[in-house]
Amino acid sequence: MRIHLLFLLPAVALTSCARPPAPAESPSPAEALDRMDERSPVPLLPMMALHQKENMRDHLVAVQEVVAALVAEDFEAVERAAARLGSSDQMRRMCDHMGAGAPGFTEQALGFHETADAILEGARERDGKKVLAALDATLRTCTACHARWKQKVVDDEEWERATAGKVAGHP
Repeated sequence: MRIHLLFLLPAVALTSCARPPAPAESPSPAEALDRMDERSPVPLLPMMALHQKENMRDHLVAVQEVVAALVAEDFEAVERAAARLGSSDQMRRMCDHMGAGAPGFTEQALGFHETADAILEGARERDGKKVLAALDATLRTCTACHARWKQKVVDDEEWERATAGKVAGHP
């Protein structure tokens, strides 16, 4: 019996020195937020994500300028600000590029710019109520888009997978 205890003692000692299993790594705060945020991702390269955010901030400035110009009844200034929100060939190309990896995004983004065209029409007609109604419709497209989509910053490899050849080159 003593002999068995002599063999058993080192085994017990070794077992008690063994490290407990490592706990699963906790997600980073950014990963935790991303998991909680149920909106659809728009995969973007870092430069594209920055460019998109800069454009969004400029859209907010343009909206602010539309409101300030409307209060002053300066319809030329409303036109200048609204032109930055409206649709154009350049804006269509940019929306196509940005939304290449997120089916449905491009159409919704273009819908925003096309809705904003009505602000410009109201300004050209010098019709403040029409400008406000068009601004309301435009802001509703903003909130709908932001409620549906979130940026997902990706590397070149993931961008290529997400766009699957839909974009000939990228920035």
